[in-house]
Amino acid sequence: MHVESLRSRRSMKRRRHHREVAEAPAHYVEATMHRRRHCDGCGVALPRGATARIAVVEGTVARRILCMSCVPEAAQQAPYGPVAMAAMIAPVALERTPLPRGSLAVWIAVGFLGIGDLLTSRTGRRILKTTWVAIKAAARAFGSRLLGKEDTGPAAIRNAFEDLGPTYIKLGQLIASSQGLFPEPYCQEFRKCLDRVRPFPFEEVQRTLRSELGRDPNEVFASIDPTPLASASIAQVHAARLRDGQDVVIKVQRPKIADIIDADLRVLRLGARAMSAFAPHGELANPVGVVEDFEANVREELDFRLEAAHMAEFNRIMDVQRQSRVAAPRVVTELSTARVLVMERFYGHRVDDVEGLREAGDAEERLLIGMRAWFQCMILHGFFHGDVHAGNLMLLDDDTIGFLDFGIVGRFDDHARYLVTDYMIAFASGNYKRLAEIIVEMAGAPPKLDMDAFVKDLGETYSPLLKLSFAEVNYADFLPGIQRTATRHRMRMPNEFILITKQLLYFDRYAKSLAPKLNVFTDPRLVLGMMSDIQKARAQADAKKKQQSTAS
Repeated sequence: MHVESLRSRRSMKRRRHHREVAEAPAHYVEATMHRRRHCDGCGVALPRGATARIAVVEGTVARRILCMSCVPEAAQQAPYGPVAMAAMIAPVALERTPLPRGSLAVWIAVGFLGIGDLLTSRTGRRILKTTWVAIKAAARAFGSRLLGKEDTGPAAIRNAFEDLGPTYIKLGQLIASSQGLFPEPYCQEFRKCLDRVRPFPFEEVQRTLRSELGRDPNEVFASIDPTPLASASIAQVHAARLRDGQDVVIKVQRPKIADIIDADLRVLRLGARAMSAFAPHGELANPVGVVEDFEANVREELDFRLEAAHMAEFNRIMDVQRQSRVAAPRVVTELSTARVLVMERFYGHRVDDVEGLREAGDAEERLLIGMRAWFQCMILHGFFHGDVHAGNLMLLDDDTIGFLDFGIVGRFDDHARYLVTDYMIAFASGNYKRLAEIIVEMAGAPPKLDMDAFVKDLGETYSPLLKLSFAEVNYADFLPGIQRTATRHRMRMPNEFILITKQLLYFDRYAKSLAPKLNVFTDPRLVLGMMSDIQKARAQADAKKKQQSTAS
């Protein structure tokens, strides 16, 4: 009895609603029928696909459907656009359209097909492989710890990165160059990723050369050493000799690297979005921006023609600056493509070969010359080498300095270059208030930034660099201190600052080995030259502004 009463009340409520809708002034909108209905006016059948008019009363879809010939003359056209009407009608149509039988089974099937498609796609396969390699590495490290062996965690993770391929090896290089942000055992272990990655077979090298050069390598080269000089994330390098007797090196890209990197970057983007959304202070770390920058750098590195152009630009700048003791390798243009780079061979010592450099002598002076050249590129030309790790800087046997591997370069426009010179002046002079203003101008200020507290914290973080020698500065505390300062004030450090700091830390590591008492921020040999370059850059910028204002 109670059920019948409830149904009766619902029925009366529906009839009352229909009567109110029928009596209310209606607007009509044209619609295409998705299932067979009848006109509420004349009763004619409206098949699927037919055009009809649906009554809309005060934003509600009424239960009145009329054929095109039955629309009352007094009816008004709906005062909404087609997009708005579609948005209005769709929820009601979905609500009132019952799911056909078997719909749940269809949606389940679609779901399984979607999962299957993901797992069989390149991205899905990379997710599965990444997970499997991570599990193996964790099990290996855990097993070693249970057996009481020395900590094999860093080696296990490095091996896992090498198993996963070029993208993760690039991440390993980032760990190697970020002393202070990662534990020292991991930094040391991942330095093997700089140029001692597992090589790929020499047969693949010959196959790539034949494909890229369009002829047999023996027609071009008198000899190629099958043992690589270096093997890194993107490519490996072989010594060779041209038919004319010139000694060269051949940089050959790893097979199928572009496809692997594409899949890895999709996985990294997913992880970055998750970290940004759910990790504490994730938005300040800007993981999505980090992955985007990483992607841009990696994609540039995949085209060796860009690297060849960067080396040519660097040598041109050195000629302009009359830096006869600093150079990049000269490229053999006719033998270089997007995946193969042939260039002159440098002979000398890597900058971290301390014993060899001490025997050669004069290492400190040459290091200062190389640093001055790097600063000149950045300050005067807005262009600089963006990856000066130990494998990319050599002190050569002919008493010159060689910069290698220009896959990553930094560029500043005039405004950013002006700010960077301001930043360097403020930092070298200990003007932390101006330093804070420049950082805010570069990155923007968060709401309610306490500028005085920010200036004080910057001073506490940076002052050791000006007061102590490189040997005395504890970089394991310095870099986390920068991050703590940024997080405390909800600041996001500008990319320009991060890139410059990274290169300075590379130079720091070499200086610690070759000249422990050197401090590049206070040494007059470097500071005076840097200030001269900054004044010259300012004069150029002012002259350019004056010329632009005169022209306008």
